[in-house]
Amino acid sequence: MRYELFIALRQIWARKVQTLLSVGAIALAVMVLTVSQAVMVGFTGELYNTTVNKLPHVSVSPEEGEDYIYLYRTLIEDISKIEGVTAISPFLAGKASFRFKTNSLNAELKGVIPLEENEISSIESDMVEGDFRELEFSRNTVVIGSKLADKLEVNLGESVDVSFPNAKSLSLRVVGIFHTGSSLDESLTYTSLDTAQEFYDVPDVINGISVRLADFNRDREVAAEIRKTGYKVKGWTESNPEILRTIAIESTSNNVTLGLIVVIASFGVISTLNLSVISATSQIGMLRAMGARVSSIRKIFILQSGILGLLGALGGTLTGVAISLAIGQYEIPGASSELYGGLTTIPIVVRIGDILLIILAVFLLNLIAGIYPAQQAAKLDPVKAISSK
Repeated sequence: MRYELFIALRQIWARKVQTLLSVGAIALAVMVLTVSQAVMVGFTGELYNTTVNKLPHVSVSPEEGEDYIYLYRTLIEDISKIEGVTAISPFLAGKASFRFKTNSLNAELKGVIPLEENEISSIESDMVEGDFRELEFSRNTVVIGSKLADKLEVNLGESVDVSFPNAKSLSLRVVGIFHTGSSLDESLTYTSLDTAQEFYDVPDVINGISVRLADFNRDREVAAEIRKTGYKVKGWTESNPEILRTIAIESTSNNVTLGLIVVIASFGVISTLNLSVISATSQIGMLRAMGARVSSIRKIFILQSGILGLLGALGGTLTGVAISLAIGQYEIPGASSELYGGLTTIPIVVRIGDILLIILAVFLLNLIAGIYPAQQAAKLDPVKAISSK
């Protein structure tokens, strides 16, 4: 192996221009692959943070034919015993009509226990005015979204009239305004569970329970466990399949495109090695005449292919990581950031595992790509090869 490696390195060094072109082609493909992977992982993580992390991982609804969950405290106690459950929030939600002066709009009024709801939705981090926890200490208060507040032209501390058919009209004081950057800013409001029960004129009941898990990937397993109690239960992957579908489609199309780029770059190495076999025919004949075995000739060309692939992979990943980190420093203009859910910079995640996998995959792919030209070189007849000079 030692002299085969020496000859392979000599051949690479002797053809500097072809080597630079081959390594450059692979490095360019790997650089694109590295940057794209870092952006893809960053955006996927951001998507999970802004959607899945703010959704209930498991949602419990009343039994078939029922409008409410009556013995909800017992049910909550049973759910809390399931392994992996970290937070539980009971709620009573329904439609309501909000009116302030001459402006009126319909939105969902959700009665919650503030401390427990915040464990599910992290709504306190989205507050732009007031205090979400004030719902816990003051009756007849409400927290509304920023777009709803703008459309009603209501400010913190002012009261809105809330009504709905078959509900008891109330005047609720606005104690907080939140901004999530999503459609919830116009369609969702929070009040205390007691106030919601008074508004909908119902006894001590709820119509839903939100559950948070330590590992959101276990949503279907935990949902199946709770379903044994007879209530309707859905995991977030069942109630929001479009999130998984979006990630899967983007990830697959991205990987296919980038994989093809790397394969095309590897064909450049095959072309270079084929030219090398043709130009080095007489040298191959001399090596065979000096006693070099067929397997050694084959190893020389496979080693050349692997070395070119490794150099290209190392150069491409280093450049790709540098470009990715530079992109991550780019600040999105304020007006445009609103379109991307409040993002201020492009989310970039560079994972060591991804880098090592890319280098290994490109190296192995180039070793495989070198088999054909190596076979062509090994099949040369020594006498004809020497006479070809």
